[in-house]
Amino acid sequence: MDPPQADQSRLSPTPDKPLAQPTGGAADPGSQGESASRRRQFAVLLGEFRRTPVLLPVTEDGSPLTGDYDGIRWIYAFSDESALARFAIARGEGSREWPYRRVLGARLLDAAVPATGVPCGVALDVGSEGDGVLFPPVVGIVPDAVAVDAETSRRDSR
Repeated sequence: MDPPQADQSRLSPTPDKPLAQPTGGAADPGSQGESASRRRQFAVLLGEFRRTPVLLPVTEDGSPLTGDYDGIRWIYAFSDESALARFAIARGEGSREWPYRRVLGARLLDAAVPATGVPCGVALDVGSEGDGVLFPPVVGIVPDAVAVDAETSRRDSR
C-alpha cells in the first residue's frame, strides 16, 4: 500500500529549513570530532529521508527510473516536483510529461534497492545544484544482504 500523498516532501528546502546534507571531502586526519559530526548529520538526513514520501519517476513499464555509474545502479528520487523538473531540464527532456509515484524513502531503500538484483543506491534530487544527496548501497543505509561492504563490515566487527 502506497503512503498518503503529500503536496511537498519535508526534505525540500525552504527559506526557514534548508536541506541538510553532509559536506564533501574527507575530514582532516586529526579531526575525529568533525568526522563524527558529519556522520551524525548524515544519520539525521537518512532518518528524515526514510520517513519522507519522495517522487519516484517511472518508465513506460512502471519501473523506477535509474542510471548506472561505475558499477552501481542509482534509483532516481526527488523531494518535490521542482526538483524533478530541474532533472528533466538538465536531461533536455523538460517538455515531456514525467509520470511518477510517491513512495516513502524507507520503501526505496528496504524494498526497491534489493529488488534490482545488482548493487544499487538512491540518488535524491539529481540535477539540483548543491541539493543532491546519494544514499549508497552500504551497511547502515540499505539491507546488509545487498550492501556492497557487508562482508568487510562483518570482518571489522569481529
